Amino acid sequence: MSGHSKWHNIQQRKGKQDALRSNLFTKYAKLITVSAKTGGADAATNFSLRLAVEKAKATGMPKDNIEKAIKRGTGELAGAAQVEEILYEAFGPGGVAIIIKALTDNKNRTVSDLKYILSQHGGSMGGAGSVMWMFSQMGIITVSASGFSAHKDENEMALIEAGAEDITEDGEIEIKTKVENFQKVLSKLKELGIEPLESGLQLVAKDRIKVDEGIRAKLEGLFGDIEEHDDVENYWTNAE
Repeated sequence: MSGHSKWHNIQQRKGKQDALRSNLFTKYAKLITVSAKTGGADAATNFSLRLAVEKAKATGMPKDNIEKAIKRGTGELAGAAQVEEILYEAFGPGGVAIIIKALTDNKNRTVSDLKYILSQHGGSMGGAGSVMWMFSQMGIITVSASGFSAHKDENEMALIEAGAEDITEDGEIEIKTKVENFQKVLSKLKELGIEPLESGLQLVAKDRIKVDEGIRAKLEGLFGDIEEHDDVENYWTNAE
């Protein structure tokens, strides 16, 4: 999944690619279910559903699984448990702020599991509002630098005119937008013939804090365990 800047791909660094892949279908099925529940089953008009389905297909998720997840969200699948989206606010080692987005059919199980994971790594669950004020919601789009840089100046100008707030390069090109301009910028990218590697609405820390190597090691362990949990769809931190 995405949205945590330098902490992205922790699983790969920990050598747990297979473990991460094994729960991707579960995570995307829940994401598709929630998207269909809130915006309907038509991917042509439900943007969040379209993104979720595209990401699921990219992982090799079978078409039948995708269709079942959509029907679960619209209530067409009898006896299906209801999946809810919940944001948990937490503190990690060193007092860093963390927001965890979960998609769950059992809130008690999920919060209990997350409390345990946090406690094992020197963190704790926070109360409502304790962390959220440190973040802003933004659209984040990542594209390949090789496909973008051939006409970098022209591409940047076109995206800024479409509503891009910030464009940075660190191996890949990351484009930030206000929520209301997110789809406009995505459409402009398609006009330019540039296919996003990843896109979605993310929570971005207003200010980032530096951590020492000791705290960094603890955070890597914590974020690795959080990401492995089947109910966790994404997480964000203000740790740099």
